[in-house]
Amino acid sequence: MKQDYRFPKDFIWGSATASYQIEGAWQEDGRGESTWDRFCRRPGKVIGGDTGNIACDHYHLYKEDVALMKDLGLKNYRFSIAWPRIIPDGEGQLNQKGLDFYNRLVDELLNAGIEPLITLFHWDLPQALQDKYKGWKDRRLAQVFADYCDVVSRSLGDRVKSWATINEIMCFTTLAHKLDMHAPGGIESEKTTNQTVHNALLGHGLATQVLRKNVKDSFVGLVDNNEAPWPVMDTEPHLSAARKAWKEKNSQRLFPMLTGEYDDEAYVRHYGEMPDYTDEDLKIISTAVDYVGINFYNCPPVQAAENAVGYETVDLPAAYPKTDMEWPITPDALYWNLKYLKDFFPELPVIITENGMASDDRMSEDGTVKDYDRIEYLRAHLRACHRAIEEGANLKGYYLWSLMDNFEWAFGYSKRFGMIRVEYDTQKRTVKESGKYYSRIISENRVL
Repeated sequence: MKQDYRFPKDFIWGSATASYQIEGAWQEDGRGESTWDRFCRRPGKVIGGDTGNIACDHYHLYKEDVALMKDLGLKNYRFSIAWPRIIPDGEGQLNQKGLDFYNRLVDELLNAGIEPLITLFHWDLPQALQDKYKGWKDRRLAQVFADYCDVVSRSLGDRVKSWATINEIMCFTTLAHKLDMHAPGGIESEKTTNQTVHNALLGHGLATQVLRKNVKDSFVGLVDNNEAPWPVMDTEPHLSAARKAWKEKNSQRLFPMLTGEYDDEAYVRHYGEMPDYTDEDLKIISTAVDYVGINFYNCPPVQAAENAVGYETVDLPAAYPKTDMEWPITPDALYWNLKYLKDFFPELPVIITENGMASDDRMSEDGTVKDYDRIEYLRAHLRACHRAIEEGANLKGYYLWSLMDNFEWAFGYSKRFGMIRVEYDTQKRTVKESGKYYSRIISENRVL
């Protein structure tokens, strides 16, 4: 008998974007400079010298984009607020025109029957704060961030109940300061890099407290692209090895945020020198959340090993299926990730806040985009989600990355993740075959 991959009745179906990747209007209506504006001007840091100056021009085309969401049947939409658009210098003077834009966007979504999930920080830090504090390297930025969250939530909190404080701390800390691949860039020591991670976690905790105060019936969490090692074979000793690897590799962000404790031994083993912190920091960092958002793209498996830790990463073969980002396609890792989250945090609701693939999809002569590889990717990953739910995972929702092709950070416009194709020279939008497929999934609440 054919399996029916039906999801729970109240399952959240959405799609996601980020402000710098889609908005454009980089110098319009009082918006300040962001660290990504500055980073894009560094020669060689972004493929093609691309910038987010125009991107998808969502700032001007948001009504058209919301209409497309409605046509697709989206129930939820995750987007981020551009901090420099709200407070150009990061602290101090409010830019009302920036806040007005997000008020209009929220109203447009609600009128279309789409529930917003707002991410308060998705990497576009005001450059003024980078100049003044050296960004997240200074713990004072945690309170500055909370003050900004206070402004936004007091304006939008009467209509928006679902919030994410910060998106993927790893990317503006480790990718920025260990690898110089993301803004603000600049190679730093392990200790300094780890301190930026800790300070960002502190900012998350303070922001969560602000949201609790300002938003009635708030639904608040943090979004993490956590480590997701999985067993190379579903047998011992690999099962135990993978479980241990998952716990240790998530010692930097997930466990302190959810338990209020650092595992110093595991932390040092995987991330290097511990940051400076206080017991009070850990209390703030572990302020209770309503969910954790997981951004999942790929992770290699691990196997048991006769070494100091008892496990090792398995190198996947060169011919293993990959996306256009050269990321291996590993839906089993998503299943195990959800399983481990349930094992370690039994009562914690989980939302997949990003999952998707870059594909070298092209416009066909008939005016369609036949991205069947993305359809297969979605099918495999949603079946992994369904399997995890059937086995008890507390998964409450799924946001496809991304709503539309956009500025893909250091890759510029060379990679396309969207279920809607964007022609950047004309801003024409075309729903891809994957978008039509996802629309059917939403309407039927099951994997097809």
